[in-house]
Amino acid sequence: MGTDEQLKELVRQKYSEIALQEKSVNQASCCGAGSCSTEVYNIMSDDYTTLDGYSPDADLGLGCGLPTQFARIKPGDTVIDLGSGAGNDCFVARAETGPAGKVIGIDFTPEMINKARENAERLGFNNVEFRTGDIERIPVTANVADVVVSNCVLNLVPDKKQVFCEIFRVLKNGGHFSISDVVLSGELPEQLRKDAEMYAGCVAGAIQRDEYLEFIRKTGFVNLQIQKEKAIVIPDDILVNYLNPDQLTAFRNGETGIFSITVYAEKPVVTSCSCEPGTC
Repeated sequence: MGTDEQLKELVRQKYSEIALQEKSVNQASCCGAGSCSTEVYNIMSDDYTTLDGYSPDADLGLGCGLPTQFARIKPGDTVIDLGSGAGNDCFVARAETGPAGKVIGIDFTPEMINKARENAERLGFNNVEFRTGDIERIPVTANVADVVVSNCVLNLVPDKKQVFCEIFRVLKNGGHFSISDVVLSGELPEQLRKDAEMYAGCVAGAIQRDEYLEFIRKTGFVNLQIQKEKAIVIPDDILVNYLNPDQLTAFRNGETGIFSITVYAEKPVVTSCSCEPGTC
């Protein structure tokens, strides 16, 4: 599909478009990218509407979990949201931190940053800030965050190991993260794995579940927990764009599974990690 920089540019362009789409379009596709389904609504996203802090204008239907629900955020905490989009998870996190806390949203798509800032200003949230940046190089100094959250974003990043190193760096000693993401069990068909739309749609960029969890362990995090797991079923009216009838049957009857997992882990008080020198 191209180099890491080409993949990033693909995601940036696609999510610039997604920022302007209707929520119903995003929820009926894979993370808002390509081939909307008429068979199933809410392919990946979960229902935020009952959570304190929920803002309909900030909910683009792009997530694959509810990480803020599991993030154990306390009043006064500093929270960083990686891939903050229009601000949905940031505003839910702010309801937990209260006015004494701070929430920082990071996104590398200017259209998303603008949309999130407009939402924050409209809501009058002075302790929610949005910064343009690449989550492989989080624009935050070290040991700042009590909690890091992210919702269906790391699967879009080519160097996932580096993202976990950055999460380790920005967390305070004893801080923790709760991240919802897409992972695989078994190999995707080549047509899905190589397709640019499915990469931007969170599927082709997903890696094996065990590999994903091993990145977390090797970075130095402890107390790793799977807080929630659910299967993701891509409807046939999306898959037929990539697979012929025989391939579709083989995929449905095979051992490949696509899952959303919400993962929790902590940065130990005595810090060490396996990142390159100077990154932790």
